[in-house]
Amino acid sequence: MLQVSVETTAEASEEPARGVCGTTVGVPSAPEGALVVEPGTDLTDRTRFSPPGTTFWLAPGTHHLSDDQFGQVMPKDGNVYLGAPGAVLDGRRLNRAAFTTSAKDVVIRGLTIRGFLGQQDQGVVNHDSGERWTIQGNVIEDNDGAAMMTGSGQRVIGNCLRNNGQYGINAYRAGGGLSDLLIEGNEITGNNTGDWETKIPGCGCSGGAKFWAVNRADIIGNFVHHNHGVGLWADTNNNDFLIQDNVIEDNASEGLFYEISYNLDLIGNTFRRNALVQGRNRAAKGDSFPVGSVYISESGGEPRLPARTSQIDIRGNLFSDNWSGITLWENADRFCNSPANTSSLSCTALVSPMSTCSDPGITTAPLYSDCRWKTQRVLVHENTFEFDESLEGCLDRCGRMAVLSNYGTYPAWSPYRGNVISEAITFRQENRWYDNQYYGPWRFVAQDASRQLTSAQWQAEPYRQDVCSGFGETVTC
Repeated sequence: MLQVSVETTAEASEEPARGVCGTTVGVPSAPEGALVVEPGTDLTDRTRFSPPGTTFWLAPGTHHLSDDQFGQVMPKDGNVYLGAPGAVLDGRRLNRAAFTTSAKDVVIRGLTIRGFLGQQDQGVVNHDSGERWTIQGNVIEDNDGAAMMTGSGQRVIGNCLRNNGQYGINAYRAGGGLSDLLIEGNEITGNNTGDWETKIPGCGCSGGAKFWAVNRADIIGNFVHHNHGVGLWADTNNNDFLIQDNVIEDNASEGLFYEISYNLDLIGNTFRRNALVQGRNRAAKGDSFPVGSVYISESGGEPRLPARTSQIDIRGNLFSDNWSGITLWENADRFCNSPANTSSLSCTALVSPMSTCSDPGITTAPLYSDCRWKTQRVLVHENTFEFDESLEGCLDRCGRMAVLSNYGTYPAWSPYRGNVISEAITFRQENRWYDNQYYGPWRFVAQDASRQLTSAQWQAEPYRQDVCSGFGETVTC
């Protein structure tokens, strides 16, 4: 069995077991039969003229690729690339990608990969979304674009994904979705150094990790922190996610953004100090929207899609000193085939083709229901919410829990205009808070952003939320 040496050099942190950045990684010696690659060797040629299944061991030192922007390693099926402690693959701010091609069952372990000029929405490692890659125990840092793309069956384990220009992970495949991802034990920090949301306002193209049309993903035991934007962002027809035992803290925007997606277990995570930058910026502009550390946007449980759960189940998490808690939101104007749908090429997972979501058919069953990404069947229970109202810039725009929508106005043929969706998300879509514990001066927003409630109002008719939850030392059942 290959052994990866990890020598800790960083000081103990608040969560010392979570962090892998600041460690020395590498496979100490070349396995029997491996081809040894010394610095200065053209790794592209070594790969080209070796059979599938070859193992390469990169000796200590700095390795380069050819002197043009398209210099790249092109694996064959089953190739293994191991780095000795101190082995660095450096793109020299010249090469665009480190590992390309759609080869299957590739392993990359123990390398430091840095200095590549990844392009917008493209990755440095597994550039072409090859299937069943294992990327383990590497440091992938200081690249443009994304540290990596993913393919179906990919395993991303114990890496430091740090200070990349756009993403730490971009789980996207052109022309189709992905399935069966494992993201475990990584440190994902400082990504989106390129500030993409400022470059392209509203692009939704930044964060620690972004997931697009992924079916079944396990995101377990990662340390996701200090990203310049969202920590974890699932956007557009993702399904069957397990997000468990992660520490998600100090991200400039939401710790988790789950958008137009389905079926999620969010269990046993710690969310600390997320969305403070975004919350303060919006509050300073007079924006009353409740910016949450967890943002569930047009997403919900859907029993008709095969998954391990038929709900969005948020339980057993600790939320401490985030800008706010959990926001459940549904945009009344955003639905399949609406001009207001920013994911304009996508329809819900329940409707095909997109053109069927139009007048007059959309006014009748089943399209009236199925053309919408609905925030429904969300359960928020057995969580602890802590909040210190002395947070800088807080005033009355933080420390909130919310379930709300906007007033539907567009397009003219929409059957969801007016208060249709705000009433549905608040009262008729099985969204429930219960058995939680609160500390601090929490406030609650229901139906629309202008309606702010006390805990007593939140628990009373007509909302009847947080039954058997505790507020300070008082439990109300």
